[in-house]
Amino acid sequence: MYNGIAASRGIGIGSICVITEHELKYDAVKVEDTESEKARFDKAVEQFKKETAEMAEDIRKRIGPKEAEILEGHLVMMSDPSMSGEMGKMIAAGQCAESAVEAVCDMFIGMFSKMDDDMMRQRASDISDIKVSLLKILLGIEDIDISKVAPGTILVARDLTPSMTSQIVKENVAGIITEVGGKTSHSAILARALEIPAVLSVPDITTLVKDKDTAIVDGTEGNVYINPEGDILSQYIIKREDYIKKQAELKGFLGKETVTADGINLELFCNIGTPKDAKKAVECDGEGVGLFRSEFLFMDNTKMPTEDEQFAAYKEAAETLGGKPVIIRTLDVGGDKDIPYLNIKKEENPFLGYRAVRYCLGNRDNYMIQLRAIVRASAFGKVKIMVPLVTCVEEIRAVKEMVAEIKKDFDANGIAYDKDIEVGCMVETASASLIADLLAKESDFFSIGTNDLTQYTMSVDRGNADVAYLYSTFQPSVLRSIKHIIECGVEAGIPVGMCGEAAADPLMIPLLISFGLTEFSVNPVLVLTARCIISKWTKQEADDLAAKVMALDTEGEIQKLLKESAKE
Repeated sequence: MYNGIAASRGIGIGSICVITEHELKYDAVKVEDTESEKARFDKAVEQFKKETAEMAEDIRKRIGPKEAEILEGHLVMMSDPSMSGEMGKMIAAGQCAESAVEAVCDMFIGMFSKMDDDMMRQRASDISDIKVSLLKILLGIEDIDISKVAPGTILVARDLTPSMTSQIVKENVAGIITEVGGKTSHSAILARALEIPAVLSVPDITTLVKDKDTAIVDGTEGNVYINPEGDILSQYIIKREDYIKKQAELKGFLGKETVTADGINLELFCNIGTPKDAKKAVECDGEGVGLFRSEFLFMDNTKMPTEDEQFAAYKEAAETLGGKPVIIRTLDVGGDKDIPYLNIKKEENPFLGYRAVRYCLGNRDNYMIQLRAIVRASAFGKVKIMVPLVTCVEEIRAVKEMVAEIKKDFDANGIAYDKDIEVGCMVETASASLIADLLAKESDFFSIGTNDLTQYTMSVDRGNADVAYLYSTFQPSVLRSIKHIIECGVEAGIPVGMCGEAAADPLMIPLLISFGLTEFSVNPVLVLTARCIISKWTKQEADDLAAKVMALDTEGEIQKLLKESAKE
């Protein structure tokens, strides 16, 4: 058995077809005729745009508009002067086109890939796709045609480029295995859209298998079996049938309320990063947006977005949700999110430094622009303001004072807005947890960010593999913190939500029901799964399980009990 990243759920069984690609090698020679080299680069860019537009249109017709937006995003990026312009400057300075493309793309890939947020890392995957496509065009390498593979084929490749993935005929491909890539890569996104099981980042898989080998792709667990024994094959045939039945069950939750087995109504929101993502939240039956990561508006620009630009984005999201809540997190910059034009100074420990609300309050003029845009957008929907990385009462009070100042100005100038717009606190630090009772008095709502809360509570660097074993939301200290935060919010009479990854974890959901969480905010594709799991638990069952869990001493004991108690 081989292990990789479970990138697209499901079980695929079939015959392997190994895709062998040419290496993207070139000589990084100094160019004398820079004008000719720039012309060669421009020609490659135009070919890239033409081919990408054609692929996007094909995907729009065969798969859907939101999947086509992935490639349309590539076109937008290559039209951004901060990318193509920088490549042009390097060519003018004497670098060959290939070298310029690789250097600039690698710079952006490095910036985005360091970030913890999946949606942020998606930018790195997109730019990596662009780099490969441009280099192939410049080197005259054509992509392999995989549209004619036989039914029941398991595709095995080092990586699947956008053009290769766009050729996939769903009925013929039973599974995908690659040596690189993750859950946010282009290949993974299209595999999920096509409902093809995929396991990515399996080391050296292209050299370990050959054409016609039989393979099992477990895209749910991230396991791959090559030429499996008869008993394993039989087990997986049964598992595949069970998975198909469960998927059919999930579709039965489309359009239904989110309610526990004993009739307690909860809210199931979505996490988004752009106004276009709001459409996906609606398509996936989300009941609102629990986290709009506003930093995307800043990261997709080469300069500070204006008030009108930000307002247009927030307004579009609010209108798309049609009156359902849209909680906009104000700029969460610093830490793992570096935006060059903001000129944030380098720090030895950026996660404990000048980031999020600290940076925003220290750059009041820019923060005022964002807050004004959000308050203006509240006239077009149920928009709320969420403040990230709060560690003391003074911070939430300062933001509320700025909002009050904006309201006064809008009233004086006849600018429409929701006079009851709410300002809430993202509780994601140990300090905020300890003073949750005090913050609850100042906040209209809480939203728990479990990713940072776990990191800060456990004093763990999420990017450090040596201490990764400590990074778990099921640590007793983290669970106690979550429980305390929710209880403080309930005591104060304010709604408490969760927008971290734990909100969609099947093992965590019964605990959150017991603790009193009222709003779960998840990736749009997980809405129906979370709704299904919530529907299987009564409050009493959840309370009984939570009591046993909170009496345990270790993360391992807690995980074991939760897995044994999980409801399929």
